[in-house]
Amino acid sequence: MGALGKLRAALPAGLRAVRPPPERLFGGASAAQLRPRPPAPEAAATAALYVHWPYCEKRCSYCNFNKYIPRNLDEQKMRNCLVQEAQTLIQLSQVKRITSVFFGGGTPSLANPLTIAAVLDTVSQCAHLAEGTEVTLEANPTSADASCLAEFQKAGINRLSIGVQSLNNTELKLLGRNHTSCDALRTLEEAKKLFAGRTSIDLIFGLPGQTNALWIQGLEELLTVCDDHISLYQLTLERGTSLFKQVHQGSLPMPDPDVVSEMYECSRHVLQNSGFHQYEVSNFARNGALSTHNLSYWQGSQYIGIGPGAHGRFVPWGDGKVHREARIQTLEPDVWMKEVLAVGHGTRKRTELSKLDILEEVLMLGLRMDIGITHKHWLQFAPDFSLWDAFGESEEVKELEECGFLLLDDKFIHWEGGVCKGVSANLMHTVLIGWPPMMSPGNFLVLIPRNNAALDFEGNEGKDEHMNRIVWKNKLKRTADLKHAGSTVQD
Repeated sequence: MGALGKLRAALPAGLRAVRPPPERLFGGASAAQLRPRPPAPEAAATAALYVHWPYCEKRCSYCNFNKYIPRNLDEQKMRNCLVQEAQTLIQLSQVKRITSVFFGGGTPSLANPLTIAAVLDTVSQCAHLAEGTEVTLEANPTSADASCLAEFQKAGINRLSIGVQSLNNTELKLLGRNHTSCDALRTLEEAKKLFAGRTSIDLIFGLPGQTNALWIQGLEELLTVCDDHISLYQLTLERGTSLFKQVHQGSLPMPDPDVVSEMYECSRHVLQNSGFHQYEVSNFARNGALSTHNLSYWQGSQYIGIGPGAHGRFVPWGDGKVHREARIQTLEPDVWMKEVLAVGHGTRKRTELSKLDILEEVLMLGLRMDIGITHKHWLQFAPDFSLWDAFGESEEVKELEECGFLLLDDKFIHWEGGVCKGVSANLMHTVLIGWPPMMSPGNFLVLIPRNNAALDFEGNEGKDEHMNRIVWKNKLKRTADLKHAGSTVQD
């Protein structure tokens, strides 16, 4: 059996790694030489900002994100802490310009618009926030009536991401949502009036008992009323959730992988026929309505995360550091607020990223986009180690090219034909890249798929469990946090 055949055979387990020849990797560079260089001034001067609002009215049956049901919430205190942490971390990063802002959660549409305005005012005081910069708010239909949306617009929101999830009331009840299809349609219509061309909707597919015909019927109904951006996420059954328990106890059927794959492929064709361009595995846009914030994640740009459980990736120049760090804020809101009031921020964990760490993320996230990774973009992160150096002599990559799956040429590396075109969903969602790095030849990087289209980067820094995992064999393991996202990412 050839290498490609072995790759195909192993896809269900997600355990096959495509790796470049060891002698080509980093030109035999030592571990010390793999430290990342100080970023160029223009790269260090900008960052996206994610703001996590951790509160919800209820916990949905499928959700294990970092969210809490508030009891006697002191929103003024939460507002002050968000403002303080934004000020502290922006100053620490020394960025000059914020390229986008995303309020995720949780349910940030439950926040008082004054809280949103206070955060944005602080951001504009600490860095340049140009007029028209994309500022997105996640909203649930039950907490986003017309007057509320108008107040959020006055506060500075110019883009909305609505958690519609489904237009089928039976499915909404199964998911534990507290809105109906009528609520969703009403909110969508009001949103389009205020945020024309900048209203996105989230949909979930692959529910227990859901058929492809029923799913496509709902999608086509939404296409008659939606705006210009749609995110499709496959349901992931997470431990600790009500839905997981019901499925594993046998009271609900396990989603059929073949049916779910068919749903995804049919969705792509339906959306394409309606004028939508698939620019990332789970995201579709028309009329140029791509998410600027999510592109920051997928392109490996700096981003600052504030709020309970938020993740960030930036260089803390203010601490005298010159290397990018992965930072995680304290999860529990009350504890986080105490830390912010004490020291100005609630950073619980910070990990300095090596050049290898950064390249892994750039590769994994970049290959999720239709444009893949250009040579110019790659060289921003590895000026002395080109894509040709990494993959030019890889026999596995050559086999994928010969079969029309992958393309590596003078412009870029990407999946042939764009995202998932002409290849099974399982293969396209299994970005398997092997790096035999400084540890030992047996430590190959494997990006294990979380089903098909589960990666959520619609800003949500609290959705780590819905993201692909980066796993090192031989007990070397860590999580790539970008869902939310790039409200995207908590353990």
